[in-house]
Amino acid sequence: MNVSHRFVIIAAIFVTCLITANIIAVKIISIGSAVLPAAIIVFPLSYIFGDILTEVYGYRWARRVIWLGFLCNLIFVFFAWVGQLLPAAPFWEDQEAYTSILGYAPRLLVASFCGYLVGEFANSFIMAKMKIATQGRWLWARTIGSTIVGQGLDTSIFIIIAFAGTTSFTPMMILYHWLAKTAIEALATPFTYKAVNFLKKRERVDVYDDKTNFNPFTISG
Repeated sequence: MNVSHRFVIIAAIFVTCLITANIIAVKIISIGSAVLPAAIIVFPLSYIFGDILTEVYGYRWARRVIWLGFLCNLIFVFFAWVGQLLPAAPFWEDQEAYTSILGYAPRLLVASFCGYLVGEFANSFIMAKMKIATQGRWLWARTIGSTIVGQGLDTSIFIIIAFAGTTSFTPMMILYHWLAKTAIEALATPFTYKAVNFLKKRERVDVYDDKTNFNPFTISG
């Protein structure tokens, strides 16, 4: 498949949502009795665009974008860390604020990267397999079903690695995050349908991963 400008746009939005989520996740918000990171408003979008990539272009291209997102996030974190180490100008008084927002703790980084990779690959794998099993029908079932598993794994891995053993950890953190992300995916179903139908029509492509190698660590096949 030749890469089109539409594919590039979808991939760029996917990566942007991922990096944005990692930046704004430091703010904790309260919705009723649920305490959630501000990233809850944008991170689920990466799953929505991940669903669109897998549904239209197939698992092989989605896999490339997932690794691209990982690499871009790693680059961002590295240079944010370098910026933290650089000597501040004498008149600049916001070093503490910079460190507070962009100074990622190693434990949180490991939690974020592990949760992202496992969740995104599980989401894409289930989408691709369900598409074959349903012969391309019931897109809503594939998007929501894959999100339930992918977001569940992502959320569980992140919160357990990041907070297990601390006073702030409770199993309810996992439940609140998982329900909120899945609800956003479900509400976005009409948008997903429109985007998928538009892309399939314009790109004239609708990939079924019948012979795809689902190994997440290979780029070809």
